[in-house]
Amino acid sequence: MGKKENHKKDLVSFFDDFLSRGGDKEIVKYLVSNSNLPGRRGNLELGQAFAEVVEDYFRKDPERLWNLCLKLIEISSDEAPVNDPREFLPFCGAWAIGYIGSVSLEFFQKVLARLKELSNDPRWRLREGVAFGIQRLILKERKKTLKELEKWIVEGDWFEMRAVAAGVAEPVLLEDKFVALKGLGLHKEIFNQIIACKDRKSEGFKKLKQTFGYSLSVIICRVPKEGFEYVYQLANSEDPDILWIIKENSKKNRLIKNFPEEVTVMKKLLK
Repeated sequence: MGKKENHKKDLVSFFDDFLSRGGDKEIVKYLVSNSNLPGRRGNLELGQAFAEVVEDYFRKDPERLWNLCLKLIEISSDEAPVNDPREFLPFCGAWAIGYIGSVSLEFFQKVLARLKELSNDPRWRLREGVAFGIQRLILKERKKTLKELEKWIVEGDWFEMRAVAAGVAEPVLLEDKFVALKGLGLHKEIFNQIIACKDRKSEGFKKLKQTFGYSLSVIICRVPKEGFEYVYQLANSEDPDILWIIKENSKKNRLIKNFPEEVTVMKKLLK
């Protein structure tokens, strides 16, 4: 039995008590004590196990499971700053509501609204939880989720656009060519926002730029023809931020190993 399954086994007993007796003290205690924080890597196996157990128990008592997740995601950065063990709680909550939205049409829009709010949180780990939540929604409700994510691409909303890019840049999801092409389309729309923007000093823009430094290459691997055609156009830009993004993606082994000729062209265009 792997780490995730062991965590699920432990969590099931806590959730049984939660539904029968009330009180989430043991669930919270377990998440915090097994968070691996402070540290460089939070316990992703536990985070996913929590999300999966929430999905299972949501079917038994939707309102109580929704409220449990809301309680977790509403823990502020003042209460649980970066690398504090309690930061793991809103991270898990964000991931888990993605699972809720993926199985409940009633909660779908509420989940997206919450994830959109959380995408602006100052804690990077919570923003990753948002990306994981988005990925679950895409996996189960691809067309509807991708259409909704288009609405997140709005002038100046850099953290929200960053969440879109991180959410679609997941290799498993991109095995579906429809998702890959839509992911490329969303990246194009965000690039248009970058090109049109003159003030790029905000923290949100910096984080989006960093994400684009790898996410584009993940997309291109799944739709290389369309992806490289677009990158070649971008490489002719004189925009320093655009050129930085293309250069960073040209360094990724996923492109170098699988598309050496195309990467050589990329690098020549960048000179």
